Amino acid sequence: MKRVFFLFVMSLCCMTLWSKTSKAIFIIIDGVPADQIEQLKPATIYEIAGQGGYARAYTGGEIGRYSETATISAIGYTNLLTATWYNKHNVGGNDNLKPNYNYWTIFRIAKEQSRNFKTGLYSSWTDNRTVLIGEGKPETNNLKIDYVKDGYDLDTIRFPHKDDYYHVYDIDEVVSKEAAKSIREDAPDMSWVYLWYTDDAGHFKGNGKYFDEYVMKADGQIKRIWDAVKYREANFDEEWMVIVTTDHGREENGCGHGGQSERERTTWISTNVPVNSHFTSGRLAIMDIAPSICRYMGFEVPQAVLWEQDGMPFIGKTDIYDLQTFPCDNTIELSWKSYSKNVPVTVYVAVDNKFRDGGKDEWIKVTDLPAGKTKYTVDLQNLPASKFYKFVVRLPEII
Repeated sequence: MKRVFFLFVMSLCCMTLWSKTSKAIFIIIDGVPADQIEQLKPATIYEIAGQGGYARAYTGGEIGRYSETATISAIGYTNLLTATWYNKHNVGGNDNLKPNYNYWTIFRIAKEQSRNFKTGLYSSWTDNRTVLIGEGKPETNNLKIDYVKDGYDLDTIRFPHKDDYYHVYDIDEVVSKEAAKSIREDAPDMSWVYLWYTDDAGHFKGNGKYFDEYVMKADGQIKRIWDAVKYREANFDEEWMVIVTTDHGREENGCGHGGQSERERTTWISTNVPVNSHFTSGRLAIMDIAPSICRYMGFEVPQAVLWEQDGMPFIGKTDIYDLQTFPCDNTIELSWKSYSKNVPVTVYVAVDNKFRDGGKDEWIKVTDLPAGKTKYTVDLQNLPASKFYKFVVRLPEII
């Protein structure tokens, strides 16, 4: 049989969980491995987790398979933003960035809602906004972020270069203060805060007191934002979802990253909202963040976009995971695992990948399966001939 590529995604409905006005913010502190967080127990990150949960997660896709993804910063941000891996979003490093905007970021999803959701971005790099999110580009429907504080890395007058890139820490100080101020005063419906210097501390010094010190200082920067969130909740009819995470881990000595070692792949998530069993399953991933925010905010995600996402929500009800294929002659065995035995599924297939190029895939219903089934063998002779098949195993709507 010719080489066949497979894609599994799970479709889950979005839902509004809260009666008050929902707001969401995610904070990335760059390049901090999970074991370091667990050793240091930063006060703010752990206070946030005390209201919801903390768990290890992973990045880097599936080792040795089509979704394998380097553990590099801009790639990690895009994994989070799009809920997909490199084989889809096409961001393969920190330079020469060429995102495939057909895989919508969470900012595009927010801006395509019928209600005018306000968004915010607080960051050092302009590329996070202008390239990864694609603000103002025709390919993103000219999306506009409402509250922006970024570009500090280009301001060499205010932030002249310092040894060990210490000027980046000065930038993070400004970013965290501007973010906290905007949360208090503007309260965007959804925001991203990016703090950079922890990654540089690791690159320059590796494991040790210096790196640890700046992780703790980053926790103090997060406290400013967390205090602003608590102020909004105390004084306005709002409830906030706060997520703190990192984009990748590090090599054994703490200096580098980019490969597929366990420490480089192991990330973490701290959140203040109640979590489901997936959060603590050991299969939590960085690309689960965007679907979780969508569910919390009640965003309606177009089916074509949703069916391409590799992540699944870690809040609310959820079910199937670990979707796999096993091709043999003219058949493909589909298999998956389930958090519940009481949910039927429907299997769909597309025999092309038109979505990748901005087209519309034609999905064929293969079968309905009763509750408890976790395998199904597809006979390819009953489908149009193709070198590429995509499968969706879809749950009924979860209420």
